[in-house]
Amino acid sequence: MQKLATLERFAPLAAVAALAVLCLLLSLWSAWMLLPFVLFAGLTALGVHDIRQPSHSILRNYPVMGHMRFLFEGVRPEIRQYLIESDQDEEPFSRDSRSLVYQRAKGVEDKRPFGTRKRVYDAGYSWLTHSINPVHITDSDFRVTIGNAACKQPYLASLYNISAMSFGSLSANAIEALNTGARLGGFAHDTGEGSVSRHHKAGGGDLIYQVASGYFGARAADGSFDRDKFAVTAALPQIKMIELKLSQGAKPGHGGMLPASKISPEIAEARGIPMGVDCVSPAAHSAFSTPIEMMRFVGELRALSGGKPVGFKLCIGHRREFMCIVKAMLETGVVPDFIVVDGTEGGTGAAPVEFTNHVGMPMIEGLSFVHNTLRGAGLRDQVKLGAAGKIVSAFDIARALAIGADWCNSARGFMFAIGCIQAQACHTNKCPVGVATQDPLRQRALVVSDKSRRVARFHANTMKALGEMAGAAGLSDPRNFLPRHFMARQADNQMVTGDEAFPYLPEGFLLNGVADGQGYKARWDRAEAASFAPRD
Repeated sequence: MQKLATLERFAPLAAVAALAVLCLLLSLWSAWMLLPFVLFAGLTALGVHDIRQPSHSILRNYPVMGHMRFLFEGVRPEIRQYLIESDQDEEPFSRDSRSLVYQRAKGVEDKRPFGTRKRVYDAGYSWLTHSINPVHITDSDFRVTIGNAACKQPYLASLYNISAMSFGSLSANAIEALNTGARLGGFAHDTGEGSVSRHHKAGGGDLIYQVASGYFGARAADGSFDRDKFAVTAALPQIKMIELKLSQGAKPGHGGMLPASKISPEIAEARGIPMGVDCVSPAAHSAFSTPIEMMRFVGELRALSGGKPVGFKLCIGHRREFMCIVKAMLETGVVPDFIVVDGTEGGTGAAPVEFTNHVGMPMIEGLSFVHNTLRGAGLRDQVKLGAAGKIVSAFDIARALAIGADWCNSARGFMFAIGCIQAQACHTNKCPVGVATQDPLRQRALVVSDKSRRVARFHANTMKALGEMAGAAGLSDPRNFLPRHFMARQADNQMVTGDEAFPYLPEGFLLNGVADGQGYKARWDRAEAASFAPRD
């Protein structure tokens, strides 16, 4: 099958080369055949150049024919815009969003003339309120310290980091390019549930080690959590934080299975699993089943890791269940260093359509709920909040910071930075640009040395843009964004401020028994630290 796929991709180049040779031979009988010979010889030379150049993954994998994509996108944009796809169509990211990432990753002009393409009078349009007295910010290396009083090794994190994507889902070249870019740019890279691979180590960048229900990298033979193996993995100097994954935006509440046929020796090595056996990731954890057990497990991970920051990631579902976890924090005294809130709009993993479209809370609402619940319990100052879910621009980051996030993560944004074209073939092993495939010939299209610089450049340019937005609002630091700095249109002539849409509720209101009018108190009263089940 691999040989067949290779023939399919390089067939056009082979065909034009064969035609060039044929025309050269025919020119011995007719001089007119020199003209088609020049044409086909030129196309052959172009194809050879495509294979050798490092910048365009499409051309490395599809020499000659790959130029058709650039023809439709560049030379004839009206064909693409009016007959194929508009700039604002989100499938799931609009061309405008993708182009912004590509431009910032390449370091080319990202400005646009002739005004906005947004429909500013449509319901849902939101904007930043700017100041007449803007501030000029020169240092855009914005950071936040993650780690509360129980943490012995706090981490100074960038406000923008690479979200969870596993080796196995992404190619070896993609993982190494992302992690090398993280090292060059001074930010963090989440391993995803597939654990730490040799390609993460080769990059040398800071890592967030994700521990999911499969316990990869810390897995016993029966699939349970192995404390000794975890301690060895967590001790790696590259690992700066530990993230316990409860759920993800792509498919919350849904497990997964990696078929034996897709498990390579490198994947088996990283995950600590045997070859030739299907690898199951259960929907739920086996190391704990109650909120109190979960908090004790968090405390155990912190101790086993030598005091590195430990937190958890989830997409909000039953809001009462999150409150059960918060009550367990109060009862056990174990407070995580951070929580990452993923939205249902996030996720690089393939999932059933019903889960992708209809399961889980969107990031904005989930983040606001988690932020206010922690405020209500008097714990917000001890827990840093990360946000993930279609965050690719400085405006996306600024809005999340205003609603309550301390930093943001992005998966697909950084995938675009290394060449993803949103082909949506991630689960087929046929990614045309070598990002989401284990096919060694396809992934050779992704040149680590070139794409890693794009990752670092995208991050740096996005942080610079974030600083410019903060300055435009009259702020000296983007961490000072508040809901009042944003407005949104609900309908014609109806606007609301961020304070009205996503207000910060009072500190300690849940402990003081204050009714809030938004259902927080009613859910709090039904939540128990001893069980995720609702109180009768």
